[in-house]
Amino acid sequence: MSVDLAVQVGSLRLRNPVMTASGTSGHGSELSAYGDLSDLGAVVVKSLAAGAWPGNRPPRLHPLPDGIGMMNSVGLQGPGVEAWLENDLPPLIATGATVVASIWGTTVDSYARAAAALAEAPAEVVAVEVNVSCPNIEDRRRMFAHSASATTEVLEATAACRRPRWAKLSPNVTDITEIASAAVAGGAEAITLVNTLMGMAIDPADGSFTLGAGGGGVSGPALHPVAVRAVFECRAALPDIPIVGVGGVRRGVEAAEMMAAGANAVQVGTATFADPRAPWSVLDDLRRWCGETGVVQVTELVGRAGRK
Repeated sequence: MSVDLAVQVGSLRLRNPVMTASGTSGHGSELSAYGDLSDLGAVVVKSLAAGAWPGNRPPRLHPLPDGIGMMNSVGLQGPGVEAWLENDLPPLIATGATVVASIWGTTVDSYARAAAALAEAPAEVVAVEVNVSCPNIEDRRRMFAHSASATTEVLEATAACRRPRWAKLSPNVTDITEIASAAVAGGAEAITLVNTLMGMAIDPADGSFTLGAGGGGVSGPALHPVAVRAVFECRAALPDIPIVGVGGVRRGVEAAEMMAAGANAVQVGTATFADPRAPWSVLDDLRRWCGETGVVQVTELVGRAGRK
C-alpha cells in the first residue's frame, strides 16, 4: 500500500516527518556517507552561537546502562554562524537537503546576533530552531526555557532571521505548556519537544564526575516517555500550534507514537550515535508500519491519542 508521508509544520511542507535532531549529526553533511540527506524531511544542524564556542572539557559522552540512552556535556561546541554559512552550509546544500539551522546564546543579545547573521542565508535554510534550553548568564538560576518571560524575550529577539522559528524547549520545568505558550507569544511558529533531561553520573570509588562538566543531558530511550507526555500536553493546550517531537525515537512505531501524541513531525537524535543510518531506518520503518496498520496518510496519526 502506498503511504503519503508529506507533512506540514507551520508554513513549511516537508516531504516526510523524519528529521535529524540538532546536536547529533554535525554541522553539515557529515551523515551523507550513510544515506541521501535529501530523502529526509529536513536536516537540523548542531546549534550555532553568534561566534565560535569551544564547548565543555572532556569527557563529554557517557553511555547509560542497559541501552537506555546516554548523557552528554558537549557544551554546544561550534564554529559560529558566519563560519558555518561559509564552510559547512554549502556542502550540505549540495546534497539536496532541506536545512533547518539551530541557534543558541548566553544572553538575549547573543541570540539576536546569531539570528541576524542568518538573515541572508540561502533559501535552502527553511527555518531556524531557537534552542532556548541553554544557560542564561543574565540569570544564573535557570535556563532561558525555565522562564516564560525569558523565552518570550528570546523569541522576540530572533525575528531578524526572517524565517519561521521553532522554539526548542526543556522538559525540566513544572508546566511545559506555560513555556510553550510563552514561545508562541514571542513569535515561534512551532515548538520542538524536548531537549535533554538534566542528569549526573558519579564514580563512587573516588567521587569523581563521569562527565568533565559534572552534570549533563540525558537522552535516548529513557527520555522517550517524557517527550511523548510533553507533546501530548502541549497539543492539548495549544491545539493549533505545530509540534516537532524529539526524544528516544529509534523505530517507526516510536515516531508514530510521537505523532499520535500530537507531533506533526519528529526528529531522530541519540540513535544516530549507535547507527548513523538511524534517521533513514526510522523513515523506512515508519512507512512500513503505516502500510501494515492501514494508515494511508501519515497526518492521520497526528493527535490520535485519546480519541477513543
